[in-house]
Amino acid sequence: MDKNPIYDIVYVGNYTKDTIISPAGVKYVDGGAVNYAAHAGARLGCRVLVVTRLAQEDYARVVGGWESQGIDARVTVTPQSTCVKLEYPTTNVDNRKLYVTSTAGSITADEVKGFQSRAAVIGTTLRGEITPEAIQALRETNEFLAADVQGFLRVLEGEDLVFRPWEAMPAVLQQIEIFKTDVKEAGFLAGTSDIFQAVRFFADLGVKEVLLTHQDGLLVYAGGKFHEAGFFSQNMNGRSGRGDTCLGAYVARRLTSSPAQATRWAAALTSLKMEVDGPFKRSLADVTALIEEKYP
Repeated sequence: MDKNPIYDIVYVGNYTKDTIISPAGVKYVDGGAVNYAAHAGARLGCRVLVVTRLAQEDYARVVGGWESQGIDARVTVTPQSTCVKLEYPTTNVDNRKLYVTSTAGSITADEVKGFQSRAAVIGTTLRGEITPEAIQALRETNEFLAADVQGFLRVLEGEDLVFRPWEAMPAVLQQIEIFKTDVKEAGFLAGTSDIFQAVRFFADLGVKEVLLTHQDGLLVYAGGKFHEAGFFSQNMNGRSGRGDTCLGAYVARRLTSSPAQATRWAAALTSLKMEVDGPFKRSLADVTALIEEKYP
């Protein structure tokens, strides 16, 4: 790795070792928002760096997998990785429960220094996984700062991940250009089930572009305009990582495209990702073909 390399995007957050339980059975996968998002960004042609924390026992497998896809990594080795159990009790992919049995700790400001990047995406699992100082350091050194609300809204109580009020939300959102939420998170924070009102709620707090994923697709609010694109998956075998992939792809495409174009690309790529467990590894030709077919 170069001494002070330049990246298009740095994805920041802890790798997670996931156990996924659904009506189809039990699966074990390498997860984490940064894992799904970084693969999407790399597939879209960006030079990508992951900043994360994980255990030595997972290092060779996880980092080797990233390197095989052209993804650089800066890793802090910790006594244990973040381990997450995801339960989908029904076929409704928006209905799930999450549990955390161990964590890899908090990403600090020192861990996000020593490189240059145009955009940064914060994809964490729970509150406290990234320090305020690290967020500020990313804000100061990147043209675009994006974040997924999940890592700020979710609080670990015992092994349960639960939604709790986010008092720091107004201050944090002042630092964010691109903000991603899902329908349940938006309803909790904005106090409305109307997704159009919900994205306006976040925009009124200072966010320039708001992404909201729901069961049927992606809604984006940018520059005072709404952009929508549906999901067209043949199956939902790879539902876990939907929002992470969507945000990762949107930011990568947004570096060179309009919000409307980035919305279509993110929705199409995410549609294909949800058909297979793990991060997106299909060709861009498949994404282009789906866009031509489904997103006129």
